[in-house]
Formats: sequence, C-alpha cells, structure tokens
Amino acid sequence: MKGNVKKITKDKSDKKKFIIILCLIIVAIIGICIILKIFIKNPAKNLKIGNNSTSQEIVDYILNICYYEDKIEVNVRSNKNENKYVIKQIYNGPNSNMQEVLEPSNIAGVKIIKEGKSLKLENSDLNLTSMYENYQYISDNSLDLCSFIEDYKNNEKSNLEEKENQIILKTSTKNQPSQNKILYISKQTKLPEKMEVQDTNKNIAVYILYNEVKVNS
Repeated sequence: MKGNVKKITKDKSDKKKFIIILCLIIVAIIGICIILKIFIKNPAKNLKIGNNSTSQEIVDYILNICYYEDKIEVNVRSNKNENKYVIKQIYNGPNSNMQEVLEPSNIAGVKIIKEGKSLKLENSDLNLTSMYENYQYISDNSLDLCSFIEDYKNNEKSNLEEKENQIILKTSTKNQPSQNKILYISKQTKLPEKMEVQDTNKNIAVYILYNEVKVNS
C-alpha cells in the first residue's frame, strides 16, 4: 500500500514538473515571437549611423532605408542621342514612391507614382503614351534608389568594393535584358553620391548624380 502511495505521489510530482516545464517553453516561444515581430516590423529603426561607423554599418544603413527624398540629375545615353533630366524622388516604403520630372521643360510635371503593384503616370497636359515610348528609363523604376536596394538584396551575386573615400555596391537586375547597376556611397556623408546603370555590353546607359538627399532610417 505504501508503495502505491509513493508511486502516486511521484507520478503527481513528475506531472507537475512536466506542466511547469511546458509552461516555461510556451512562455519562451511567445516571448521570442513578440521580439521577432517587433524586429521584423521595424527592422531599420534601430540602425544608427555615426562618425565612426564601419563600412558594413554604412551599407546596412543604406539597404534598410525607410524613407528618402532627393533631387537627382540623370544622363540617359543611347546610340542615337543623349538626354539630361532633373528629377525629384520621394520614397516612403516599397509600395509607395513617386518621381516627378523637373527638367526638361517639355515634360516637366510628369509624375511616375508607384502604389502597391501598380505604376501610373500623371500629367493631363501631355500624351503619356507617347512619353512612355520615348522616355523608357524615365517611365520605369530603374532610376529608383529603392529599385537598386531591392535588386541588391535579391541577387546572390551582389557585391561591394571599397576605396579610400567610397563604398561601391554592385548588382544586376533579373529582368530581360539584364542591367548592371553600380551605386557609389560616400564614406564621409554616408549617403549615395552617384549610380550607374549599364546595358548588356556594360556601357553606361544611365548616369545618376544625387543631390539634396534626405534619408530617414
């Protein structure tokens, strides 16, 4: 009889320990999930850039930009001619960004707006269909810094080089025909200086100079 009492008591003790351990595991899992959820939702908010930041910290800062606003000078080259543009860009997340052409005057005011998966052009004073056909690089998103960031993150062959005053990020698009992209980042300002978009023959098809860059990570 005593043996049975001891066995029952032991079984109850083991069951109690099992329940306690199970509860601790559940609490730990919930805690980890909450932490991951916070981190995934705000991946870049903890990124800060300082005067003594390493090159990798600068790269991480650029690749995790949440918002930027800039004015860029764009030089588009082809076999027949060369066109220059001044464009204002506003990026507010991967599903919300806008480009507005400031120069030349004949297409000034044209806006290319991305909302979700849709891309629309706005300007009631122009024939937008004609504009799209004649200004290929202006009408797509190959000029976007966010487009470069997306390509860099998704391409396993993306790489970086370092010079004395610059960090150079290299990647390519998976579109057909493929484009090579090179982004130059200043180590001093920690901001993009210029970007080159190369054609399939590695000739520079688009040259972008970044001016008045405002970034919020």
